[in-house]
Amino acid sequence: MDRYKSFTEVVSILKRGGLAVVPTDTIYGIVGDATNIKTVIRIYKLRRPSGRPFILLLPDPIWLVKLGLVFDKRIVELLMRVRGLTVVLERKSKIPLYLTRGYDSLAVRIPHSPFLRGVLIKLGKPVVAPSANPEGKRPACTVEEAYKYFGDSIDMYIDGGKLKGFPSTIIKVEGDKVVLLREGAINRVSLERVIKKLGFKTISFS
Repeated sequence: MDRYKSFTEVVSILKRGGLAVVPTDTIYGIVGDATNIKTVIRIYKLRRPSGRPFILLLPDPIWLVKLGLVFDKRIVELLMRVRGLTVVLERKSKIPLYLTRGYDSLAVRIPHSPFLRGVLIKLGKPVVAPSANPEGKRPACTVEEAYKYFGDSIDMYIDGGKLKGFPSTIIKVEGDKVVLLREGAINRVSLERVIKKLGFKTISFS
């Protein structure tokens, strides 16, 4: 795979409102410009008929401010230091309904993959990034599996080899307490070690 060529092509496709299947920090995901309502609606129709909100991948922590989310420096540390961690944050200002689907919070992650992080920085915008599988089906481990699911409905596929990872671990922060919503790429023991270093006092299951 010509990574440089793929990098530039992915950015170009996303800028045009297209979709790409790419390797993330955890598994293959479908990415599309989160600021483009037509793109997001297209992914919902393709990937998630139930309408539950998608995780957003951010190019950098500045987007926590731009999206009007409630956070502190510990949240930034978690997002920047912990690979495969998604954090659900409350919002203090209105975010478009097509992103929140009526919820008062938004799930965000900053990718650590150099390729994907580079794409986001070059794009200069966050992307929605559900796993590459129809709702209720097993996540694709290869681009071939992803293509069997979606075919030409996706504009570009980036081959990162076989990925046997787990979906991201999802947490919600409530003051000094961390609520574990989904255990995935990061297990509870590893997560507890990190949150204690950052000054959080407890962790509990939702």
